[in-house]
Amino acid sequence: QVQLVESGGGLVQAGGSLTLSCAVSGSISRINAMGWYRQGPGKQRELVARIINGGSTYYGNSVKGRFTISRDNAKNTVYLQMNALKPEDTAVYYCKAEPSRGNNYWGQGTQVTVSS
Repeated sequence: QVQLVESGGGLVQAGGSLTLSCAVSGSISRINAMGWYRQGPGKQRELVARIINGGSTYYGNSVKGRFTISRDNAKNTVYLQMNALKPEDTAVYYCKAEPSRGNNYWGQGTQVTVSS
């Protein structure tokens, strides 16, 4: 089992920055990749950023150049640094853990609201 707890969401003005954190606990050695996803009002959940064990990162087209995913293995935490935020970035942001086998794990989500 893997447990994920997100934090760092909140209300920010357009152009501002936020950093989300995802604390990971449990069977961490089984995890191959970690990701951040988001679901805006009336929208489907979409990939924001993903980092695999080798360190490679992937970003959704809408956030490239503005968001950065990183991890601190010593703290078992994955971060999402979000800069130049736009109102369309408003969403619930979810952390996801992808184990080598079995189902993926999701956090409870954290709300990010960007005001214009």
